[in-house]
Amino acid sequence: MNIFKRRGLFALILVFVLQSSLFAKYLYKDEIVNNPKFNTTIELLGSTLYKKTGISLKLMMLRELPNGMTMYEYEKSILDKCTQPTILLSFSEMNQIVDIETNDKTLYKYFNKKRVLSPVTSYVQGFIMAAFYAKSWDEFKSMVTTTGGSILPLLGQKSKEMTTSNKYSAAVFNGYLDIAQQIAHAKNIKLGHGFDSEANQTSIFYLKIFFYGFLLYGIVMLIRRAIYRRRHRNE
Repeated sequence: MNIFKRRGLFALILVFVLQSSLFAKYLYKDEIVNNPKFNTTIELLGSTLYKKTGISLKLMMLRELPNGMTMYEYEKSILDKCTQPTILLSFSEMNQIVDIETNDKTLYKYFNKKRVLSPVTSYVQGFIMAAFYAKSWDEFKSMVTTTGGSILPLLGQKSKEMTTSNKYSAAVFNGYLDIAQQIAHAKNIKLGHGFDSEANQTSIFYLKIFFYGFLLYGIVMLIRRAIYRRRHRNE
């Protein structure tokens, strides 16, 4: 009887390990969100992309990088173990780093790394930021033309209604989806499951409304301040 119990316990442990290994195939590491729904969605999108393109898109979310290691070194230690064409999207909360690396440089032709990691979402926003922060003409042109960021603008948003964990999951998933969609477009395939190009337009739409609303508010306040100073100049 004890033998059967031991066998049953061993089988249960084996199933659990196999399921955990399979479940974490594309969400390589998550020390921040720990949300089953988030995990399931990443796994579905990652497995769908791999089945249709042969490209493995992995996600890593760290609380903090190991002491003394750079993000590139940590990513390389993971990518060196991957045998299939792999893209790794990485985020470290405490180090405030978002990065994308691959184990095959030819994979960059399927997506635009600079666009995904851009801090701006539109040409107008890019022009304004370039006007204030660009230190050279080349940097100005780069900031204006490299727009459409899908991660950093959401990470930079402040919302009382959204927890930090939810903001991280929304921003990182938006970037993960953006990369997958760009690959799908380059390969001329449909992802299905609601993951195609129109799937993340709502979040981008509301983000742009937020930005332009904030910009308009700033312009109105500048005008009001200028009028106030003019009226009280001689007082």
